[in-house]
Amino acid sequence: MLFVKRDALKTGMRLARPIYNKDGVLLYERNSKLTAQGIESIKNFGLIGIFVLEPAEPVPPMTQADIDFERFQTMCVFSIQEELDKVLQTKRLNKMPTIAANIIKNYGHLDKRINFVQNLRSKEDYIYKHSLNVAILCAMMTHVLNMRVDEQLETVQAAIIHDLGKLTVPKTITDKDVLTAEEQAAVRAAEIQGFGLIDIVYSSSPNIKRICSQAQKALESIETGEDISAMKMVNGAKVLAVAEAFDTMTAMQVEKEPESEVAALKHLLENTKVYDSNIVTGLIRSVNILYPGVSVELNTGEKALVLAANEYNILEPMILMFGDNSIVDLSDRDSYGDLEIKDIMKTMDNRHVMDTEMLKRQGIKVEEPEYVPPIATP
Repeated sequence: MLFVKRDALKTGMRLARPIYNKDGVLLYERNSKLTAQGIESIKNFGLIGIFVLEPAEPVPPMTQADIDFERFQTMCVFSIQEELDKVLQTKRLNKMPTIAANIIKNYGHLDKRINFVQNLRSKEDYIYKHSLNVAILCAMMTHVLNMRVDEQLETVQAAIIHDLGKLTVPKTITDKDVLTAEEQAAVRAAEIQGFGLIDIVYSSSPNIKRICSQAQKALESIETGEDISAMKMVNGAKVLAVAEAFDTMTAMQVEKEPESEVAALKHLLENTKVYDSNIVTGLIRSVNILYPGVSVELNTGEKALVLAANEYNILEPMILMFGDNSIVDLSDRDSYGDLEIKDIMKTMDNRHVMDTEMLKRQGIKVEEPEYVPPIATP
């Protein structure tokens, strides 16, 4: 699998992932070959590029849940972009409650973890995709934490709009990879201005601004070292801070490699003064991270397979070493105190590398995922 930027696309290339329009209509199925018209459509959609299959490469498996997640993300990103742009222009909400309710309807009532697959982001669409993914995480976390319905709706709306001010930062600044102190101050000023606008559009719901501003202050304290222990954070702000940090660290971007979910979890678990441990547990209960069948890399450089998850400490599962087929229980710190998981092995498009066949050979019962074959195309 390869990522090819839009200007380098050629007719005949096969799609590795489906492409939908803003209404969720399937335009191009997996394994379909690019035509001149298709390449032009991709450029018109504003896509920075797509994942394509190598000549003899089989189509990657996708479950119905994976397909639904991909389709939902595409639809919602368009809706969020339109809504946030209108808020900046009119200082009024239009479809925000409807967008939040739709996210909650789809991901705020789940009884199981999901595969949280990150889409590739550019500087142009980063905020919209980031806001959506943070909102989805917040919907799932508030559900597993049994937060009130009104708290859930407020938190998800805050997640969608929390970065509103960043949309006003001049492109001359957002296009840069490294900012000067003066440019960083300009970004901070835009964020503060954004909180003021959030206060205006949510004048009847002041908790929305409170969630956004408290979460931002908590996240800033990581850099500044400010003691925020005296700040009485509302539950929504605690959830937003965890979701914001996790998505920011693991996001796929054109300009830089994402950090692993393992590194993100370690960051969240180690900074207990900023991230509430109960909220982090809510995240762990919402998304699949170190679960049976996932291939991992250890700090020694060795590769292994997760045999059984550890519900008490997610970072210490039972694993099967690829080198000698030995079974290691990472929770046995007396025997394996120096061994730890460094990263999860992934495909080019950020999906976990799975090996359920190895689990079967170890006599472990595996719930077979129901993969959906791509629709045949001419």
